[in-house]
Amino acid sequence: MSVLVPEGRQPENQRFRPEDDARSVPPSELAMWFSDGWTVTKRNLTKLKRSPDMLVFAVLQPVMFVLLFSQIYGGSIQVAGTDYTQYLMAGIFAQTVIFGSTFSGSAMAQDLKDGIIDRFRTLPMSSSAVLIGRTNSDLVLNVLSVVIMMATGFAVGWRVNASMGSFFAGLGLLLLFSYAFSWVMALLGMSVKSPEVINNASFMILFPFTFISNAFVQSQTLPSALETFANWNPVSALVQAVRELFGNVGSEPLPDAWPMQNAVPMVLIGAILMLVVFVPLCIRKFASISSR
Repeated sequence: MSVLVPEGRQPENQRFRPEDDARSVPPSELAMWFSDGWTVTKRNLTKLKRSPDMLVFAVLQPVMFVLLFSQIYGGSIQVAGTDYTQYLMAGIFAQTVIFGSTFSGSAMAQDLKDGIIDRFRTLPMSSSAVLIGRTNSDLVLNVLSVVIMMATGFAVGWRVNASMGSFFAGLGLLLLFSYAFSWVMALLGMSVKSPEVINNASFMILFPFTFISNAFVQSQTLPSALETFANWNPVSALVQAVRELFGNVGSEPLPDAWPMQNAVPMVLIGAILMLVVFVPLCIRKFASISSR
């Protein structure tokens, strides 16, 4: 079957060359790179549209956590200076975007298993466009999930007690962290042998990080060793930053740990470091599996 080559492409070599991403590209090729990334993004979103059960289950668990903790356990958990529902929602938002980012890993592993990556290899496209499209589509999924979580939070009494600028800053911080973490999971997805492995591994790792944190209870209430872990847990920094920006903090003093005292800078530094480290690693890993 012949491959249609858009005008402006070079048909003589239909296998993309991973090394092209490492060199400086002229504006026309840069425009093609954006076009390739957008095309793959649309492909992934179309696949999601045709599998609505994936979206349903992606948001069902966080909705259940909101209802469970706010309506059943909320009366038994006290937070000084604020209602527990106000305290809870930042933890739910953080948990939602972190677990939503795991789709990048499982989807990459599934595409490798199904041979989709082999089909991409035959097209005159940028190798990194596959990764850009994968992480972009998961960012869209996380945006939709957060919107649904916010609607659920409003239904149970959660409110934003800050300015609109601070609210959008908190939303942007959530999505930036989730996008950076998607690249971590994409690398993991290309390193395992099956989607089942990454699903099991991600849940075994992320559940302790989300629950041994300040997402659902104050870290000061944990045993000393777990309190130290929670205070330096990056999930705790994300939750604390979102609470501050949404105006949902209580009156109890923050722990003395640097990440808790500087939560917003901590999240920004962590997200930038993840992008700087894992974007090149993902591109290199994709190039190596594409050249086999």
